Parts: sequence; structure tokens; C-alpha cells
Amino acid sequence: MNPKFLTTLAGLCLAASLSAAPLTLTVPAVSAAPTETFHMGTARAPDGQTLTLDARSLILNGKPWTPVMGEFHYSRYPENEWRGELLKMKAGGIDIVATYVFWIHHEEIEGQWEWSGDKNLRKFIETAGEVGLKAIVRCGPWCHGEVRSGGLPDWIVARGQTRTEDPAFIASTTKLYAQIAAQIKGLLWKDGGPVIGIQVDNEYGGPASYLLTLKKIGRAAGLDVPLYTRTGWPALSTPMPFGEIVPLYGVYAEGFWDRELTSMPGNYWAGFHFSKLRVDANIANEALGRRDAVDAPDVARYPYLTCEIGGGMMSSYHRRILVDPRDITSTTLVKLGSGSVSPGYYMYHGGTNPEGKLTTLMEEQATALTNWNDMPVKNYDFQTALGQYGQVRPQFFSLRPLHLFLHSFGDKLAAMDTVLPDRRPAGKDDTTTLRWAARSDGRSGFVFVNNYERSRALPAKAGVQFALKLADGRPLTLPDVPVTVPADAHFFWPFNLDLGGGVTLRWATAQPVAIRTEGAVRTVYFAETPGIAARFCFGPEIDPPGPVLATSDAGQVYELLPGNVAAVALSKRDSTQTLRLAVLSAADAARFGLKTGPAAAPIAAAIEQLKSAGPLRTIAQGKIKEHVAAAPGEADFAAAAVWRIKLPVGLDLTADTLLRLNYTGDVARVYIGKKFITDDYYNGLPLEIGLRRHAADLKDGELTIAILPLQKNAPIFMAASAKPDFGSADSIAVLHSADLVPNTTVEIMDQP
Repeated sequence: MNPKFLTTLAGLCLAASLSAAPLTLTVPAVSAAPTETFHMGTARAPDGQTLTLDARSLILNGKPWTPVMGEFHYSRYPENEWRGELLKMKAGGIDIVATYVFWIHHEEIEGQWEWSGDKNLRKFIETAGEVGLKAIVRCGPWCHGEVRSGGLPDWIVARGQTRTEDPAFIASTTKLYAQIAAQIKGLLWKDGGPVIGIQVDNEYGGPASYLLTLKKIGRAAGLDVPLYTRTGWPALSTPMPFGEIVPLYGVYAEGFWDRELTSMPGNYWAGFHFSKLRVDANIANEALGRRDAVDAPDVARYPYLTCEIGGGMMSSYHRRILVDPRDITSTTLVKLGSGSVSPGYYMYHGGTNPEGKLTTLMEEQATALTNWNDMPVKNYDFQTALGQYGQVRPQFFSLRPLHLFLHSFGDKLAAMDTVLPDRRPAGKDDTTTLRWAARSDGRSGFVFVNNYERSRALPAKAGVQFALKLADGRPLTLPDVPVTVPADAHFFWPFNLDLGGGVTLRWATAQPVAIRTEGAVRTVYFAETPGIAARFCFGPEIDPPGPVLATSDAGQVYELLPGNVAAVALSKRDSTQTLRLAVLSAADAARFGLKTGPAAAPIAAAIEQLKSAGPLRTIAQGKIKEHVAAAPGEADFAAAAVWRIKLPVGLDLTADTLLRLNYTGDVARVYIGKKFITDDYYNGLPLEIGLRRHAADLKDGELTIAILPLQKNAPIFMAASAKPDFGSADSIAVLHSADLVPNTTVEIMDQP
């Protein structure tokens, strides 16, 4: 396709009229990563591949590696669906699958171990390796994960002294680690397998010696891996000797755990601001309390890795979080701009809690130990990229260009430090100062911009230009004319970026996505920044690709329209390699290289109300301190309104079809016959059920849904958009519709 250029004099004049003082930043020189001694396990695989780390990044085969990690709990998903879901994760740009091993899922009754079916850790890890994913196993013994007692079996809890170096607890944990080691024997990196890391415990704030003891017993059991990790929050009560266990960090846009019934309590706003702090003090506030975000003194000696960027959020009974996909793309971009070299999501894939033999297995306030919140009995969808039934959510697509960028440019990013601008927002209520930062090696880099924050309107910023003083003293201003950064925009732009073939891109107002090389042709794909024209500046070393719009202090400026093919070919003088540029629309960038299933109109299922709601229950307060509302129990559902849902005759239950239930109420439970299959705390979204999974139980084509009324004055937090109009009523419980829609499919067609 011939290049398309925009030459709008009026637009240039308008931009000039909005001119203001450029935003300034001084880029210092970057020193080499210090030589450190990390006390990890075997780094070399049988085929000669190596995996190590330095202060800047993970190092794969001697080259900086910036992998993307996504959490997926095998014991919360059917074994026969693992392969397809892991392939979806790979299609989304995931490199590493992380998974908790919930002790209570495997030894609910002391001495009775279960590792088969949906609890077959070995098969899950084997399957991950077969589809090309690496794995990190989060061993516990305490995991949290919204599981009963954080995953500790009741018989362990009853003995007390949990998460300590008590000999009896360590002896039991040693048996757990031996079981895990037996499950993944032969699947470790040193064996040629996919397991590259082990996490010990989770969100632990006691003495470092406890975590070191867990590492020791793990290694003694045979868990010899290149990475031993822990969550970098909260602060330990005694220092961790350097290099023994690598801290990983996180950020959530908003949490279900807070005790307040208001939007964005505490310091969640900080997750939308660029900062050199790695610790996020908002995670687990219910257990850890409000606290200052303080990094450990040796934090800069470790690479900035994350394991818990919120890929979505569950709803607890008292806090019904409604996720906006921009929450996730924005916080991820801020983490990258703040220095992270490996985004890791919790969760990336949702699931369903398994059946317990003695109890339900979800976190609930009535349980004795560390159960701060009432969670759904079955549903662990997490509103994340891939849902409880494998639904493909908007953030799956919107995150993917970031992941592709790391695959193509991550080695460059790893060498770059974060530099904060001369003028930064004064605090959480400063909405007029643009939030931005740079990552740079002293000469080249990326400018990161975030003009989005959950539950807060950030206005458009007019007259924006960035004036960088590079390490050699040379100035660089981009773009050549001021632009308006739209409200809610979040993006990054390159400067002095080596595109290969001896060509340097001086700057661009488009976001790099991926590189594809075919023979002598190298194509670099960019994503447009919605609302801002895609302008590219090159120096005189290339043949002009088209009309020059302007000349800046860095070179000549061209403007390209988005399109699906290479928009312009650049050939450096005396070069035999051809470099092509392609600008993708935001929508096309999100689906770059993917094939998705076709959309189809919903088909209505018949609904019939069988029973009206009975008397309203009295909403009790939970037993944990800072009491919050307690969820209804089993007996309360005797007063629920009930509907029958009749599926169309002849419906193909082998197809991947979702039953989408649009309802308003407090808590919903869905049954097939007497079998309880899933539940939901209403937050304004429909409840979806994948029918293929339940095909064997749907012989008569019927389900029922029981809905407890949402009470007008219930002490729960809910998004304003989700709150119904009660009118003169004091409660509401209604099933509006039941629709059948195909589940979205994704397939990698052409991976760069």
C-alpha cells in the first residue's frame, strides 16, 4: 500500500496555539549492573540454556529477559480444559504461568493426599511445558488466594503455631514440600522442564529465618530451581540476607479487602502515579493495616519483578468491586514506567473453587484463622483477562500490545533506569499536572504517560511537549509541536530507538508493539495513540520516505495514518536491508496476529419464576475486627426468589456456549437439579455459566437460579452504576433475562 500522509496546516497552527512550556526531565548516565552474588539453584538446563539474574533483570541465555507472568490455579479448573486455557494465555502474550499449591486442596484430611484429576499438579506443569510456557510454583504453606485459612488445612490450624518455625509445623510443611517435589520431579529447569521458580509462603511479615527454613526444606526435597521468590510485602521483622530469596511486587487498582464502604479508600491512587517505590502499601490492608510504603534498603540490588498486578478483582460480600479494563492497562503501564521489567498478573485466569469433603473451601469470616472476608462459595472469576469459564475479557486484548512490546524490545528496556520529571503531581488531588516518567539508558528510551485513574476524572492536558536533557548534555524535544493528551489516555513513546539496519528513530508519537523480520525485510509495528497523530522523526541518514511535514531539532518529521500493512518503507543509504513501519489502530494492535471467533446474536432461553422471595434476613456483622457485613449462609437461601431456566430444544451442549444471566439482587446461586454449580455477589455485571462444562448434568435442559434480595440499606459497597433504582421498595430480586452467547475464542495466527 502506498504511504498516506497528513499535511494539515490548520492542525499544526492549532497545536502551536496551545503551546506551553515543555515538561522537563534530565536523563543521567546509566552505570552497568553491579556484580552480585545470588544464592539460587541450578541455572543450567540439559540443553545448555541458562537462567540467572542481575540487579536489572532476569538473564536468559546471557541476554536480558523480561517475561510476562500470569496466575492460573489448576485446582480451580477442570483438567480436561487446561491445555486450551494455557494456549489462550500464550496467545495473550504470557510467558510464565504461576500457580498456588493450596495445601487444603490436597490434604484436607491429614494423611489423605489427592493429586489426581483437577488436582494433578504434575499434569498441569507438563501441559504448560508442552504449550511453551514456563512455570513458577507457589508452594505455601500459606497462600491466601481467598481460600479457607489461606490454604492451611483445618487440622493444621487446630494445632496452632502456624507459619512459624515450630518443629511440629515445620515437620508437616516438610511433608507438603516433599509431596510437591515428587509431583514435579523431572519437570524442573535443571531437568529440561518448565519449572523455573518456587515461591515460599506469601505476604509474610515475620523473621526472615522462617522463609529461609522453607527454602532449605524445599531444596532438601529436591526443589532445585534458578529462582526462589517471595512477595516483597509486608516488611520482614528481621532482614533477609541478600540474594537468598528474590522479592516480587504488586499493585491493585482497588481491593475487596478494605473495611471502608467507599470508593478508592486509602492510597490506591498511588498505583496510578509513577514512582521509584516498589512496595504497594494497599495490598492486604485488612490483615496488615494502613501503613507507609517503604522499600527494603537493598531493593535496588534486585531486579524489579512483579507477581501481583491486579488482572481484575473479586468481590467480597461487603465490597462489590466493578473492574474497568483501563484499571489494569493503566497500572501495568505505570509499573513498567516506574522500573518493572516483568509484569506478573494475579489473576490472569479465573476459576471455580473445588468441593470440600468436610467444609466449603473459600475464605469466610466465620472460619478461625486469617479469614477476613466473605467470598463466594464457588465463583473465583476475578473479572480478569480469562474468566471462570475461559471468557476472553477486554483486558486480554488491551494488555497484549504491552506484552508483545516486551517480547521485541524488553532487552532494551531492561537496561534503562526510571527517571522522574522535574515537575511531578503534588499529591493524590493534583489532577492538573501530567503524570509521566521516562525509562532511559542515558541516550535512548521511552516516555511513559498516564492520564487515567480509577474513579477519578483526569482532564485532558493541552500543550504537551517533553524536553529531555540526555546524559551527554544534548537536548531532545518531542514531539515537534505541542499536543493534547486526552482524558484517560495512557501510553508510551520512544526516543532514539534503534530499529535495526542502522536506522535510529529519533522519536515518535506512537507506541512500539512488535518487530517481525522476514528475509531482508524488517517490519516494526506501532500502535496509534488515540486522539494524537502518529508522527515520526528520523535523521538525515535515511532516504526520505515521503513529504517532510516539519524539521525538528532531531531531524525530519513525517506523519502516518493507521493501517494494517506496512505504511512506509525506509531504506538507509547503501543498505541492503529494508525497514518498514506500520501504524496499527488501537483496536488492530490489540488483536495483532490473532484470530478471534465471530460474534453472534444472543438467543433467549425461557425463564419462569417458581417462587417469590421470603422475609428479608437480618444482615449480621462478621467476627473479625473492623467488622463488616457477613454473607448469607446456606439456611438463608430458603427465602430466596427462584427461577427455572429452560434451554432451547436441540441446543448443542458440546459447543462452547455461555448462559448469560442478567439479574439484580444480593447473592445468586445456580443449580442443575440439586447440584450447586456457581454463585455470584451482584456488582452490576451478568453472571455467566459455561454450559459445555456441565453438559453431562444438563440432560433435561434445565437450571435454576436462586436470588436473595438486595436490601436498600445493606451495609455493602457497590459502584454507583450498579445500584438499582429501588423506588418505594426496600429490596429487589429479579432475573431480567437468560441469554445464550458463544464464548469468545482466540488463536495465534502470526506471532511476531
